[in-house]
Amino acid sequence: MNARNNSSKKPPNQAPAGAPAAAVGLEGRIIAAHGRHYTVELADGSTRKCFPRGKKAGAAVGDRVQITPQGNDEGAIDTILPRSNLLYRSDDMRSKQFASNVDQLLIVIAVRPTFSDDLTGRALAGAWSAGISPLIILNKTDLVDELPAARARLAPIAALGVPVIELSALEPEKVHTLLAPHLAGRTNLLLGQSGMGKSTLLNALIPTAGAATREHSTALDMGKHTTTSTRLYHLPAPGGDLIDSPGFQAFGLQHLTREDIIRGFPEFTQPIEACRFYNCTHRQEPGCGVLAALQAGLINPLRYALYERILEENLAGQQRY
Repeated sequence: MNARNNSSKKPPNQAPAGAPAAAVGLEGRIIAAHGRHYTVELADGSTRKCFPRGKKAGAAVGDRVQITPQGNDEGAIDTILPRSNLLYRSDDMRSKQFASNVDQLLIVIAVRPTFSDDLTGRALAGAWSAGISPLIILNKTDLVDELPAARARLAPIAALGVPVIELSALEPEKVHTLLAPHLAGRTNLLLGQSGMGKSTLLNALIPTAGAATREHSTALDMGKHTTTSTRLYHLPAPGGDLIDSPGFQAFGLQHLTREDIIRGFPEFTQPIEACRFYNCTHRQEPGCGVLAALQAGLINPLRYALYERILEENLAGQQRY
């Protein structure tokens, strides 16, 4: 996943030059996406099936947009308004954006099947690099015999101050009680490996999510809902929004810059102040504060190894191009 702060950049889809002001007067928010099909929710709560002008899509769920109505329930996306951030997963072949203007990343993992420390760490790095607050949801805590091992694996992340909420998605009332206060007033992105129980958790938070998903798929003539779509739901009281994204088994960060990667490891922040060189990569330079902290046991070796892997992948990608 890659995340960039784009608030100072031009939106990728600007209104056509010379277009009448009245033609782009409707403003809304993208709440669902599937390929070049988008559902835009307007201020009055109504929705329109919209398509971007031109060949390049460029839009993501969570985007604020200006549209030109077409017919009774369709429209053309003229402008994507400035974003606070844009999240996407990337590798050496391609990148795929899937959400924007996110306040909090909810990373769903489970007691069983075994979650990937690598993928969890990459999701955290993507969130921190964009200034997005992460929250870990440890699901399937009813598997009590295996719970201590899962807690032990999460200990290095919890030590960094990341909140960890333990629950079972099979208990909807407890899910709402434990999670709702953390979600209110925020746009939350729900992210998780396949098999972690993310869909069950979504249905516990929003009982109507299944029906809304089927309605969305029918409206877009997509038939059965697929795992490639992303959708924003409005949470019941006390409120907030929840963006559901497809499950994943790989999590590339190829488009992060070196500065982005370092920002994704907050435990480096204080040790970096002791680095001798301003452009230190924190790998082999003499007088490196991060390496000194690592040797002193102040930085978890597994976390540092993840930093090295991400940096190596990005450097290799730059050399190919």
